[in-house]
Amino acid sequence: MAMNIGSGSSSGEPEVMMEINTTPLIDVMLVLIIMLIITIPIQLHTVNLNMPAGTPPPSTKEPVVVTIDIDFDGTILWNGEALADRNALEAKLSQAAAEPDQPEVHIRPNKLVEYKSVAMVLASAQRLGVTKLGMIGNEQFVK
Repeated sequence: MAMNIGSGSSSGEPEVMMEINTTPLIDVMLVLIIMLIITIPIQLHTVNLNMPAGTPPPSTKEPVVVTIDIDFDGTILWNGEALADRNALEAKLSQAAAEPDQPEVHIRPNKLVEYKSVAMVLASAQRLGVTKLGMIGNEQFVK
C-alpha cells in the first residue's frame, strides 16, 4: 500500500498522491482467477473400454501357445526352432494370425538383447494382425 508522509511543505493542505493504488486491482484479479479455476471442468484422463457384460463362458479347451524367444545375439526361436531371418518369422506370424482361433504368442526376450530386435518382432506381429500377444519373463529386468 502506498502512502505519502510529509513532503516538507508548510501549508496545511495534504499533497495529492501521484501513485495508483493497486490493491483493489489485485483483489479483483485474484477473485477472477479463483472463479476461473472453479468453473473449469475437471479433465478426466480415462481410456474408454468396451468391457464384456457378465461372466464369460468357461473355456472348453486349452489355448495354443507359441513361444518366441529372442536370444542375446538377436536370434529368433519359434517354439525352440531357430528361424533363418525376418521373412521366416513373418511367414509364421501371418500363418498364426490367419487361424480362426489365434494362438497366444508369448515373446520372451533375453536380458542382453538389443531393443531393436524385440521391437522388430513386436512390429511384425502387430502389422500382421496377431491379437493375442504377451511379454513373459519380465522379472529378469528388475534390478
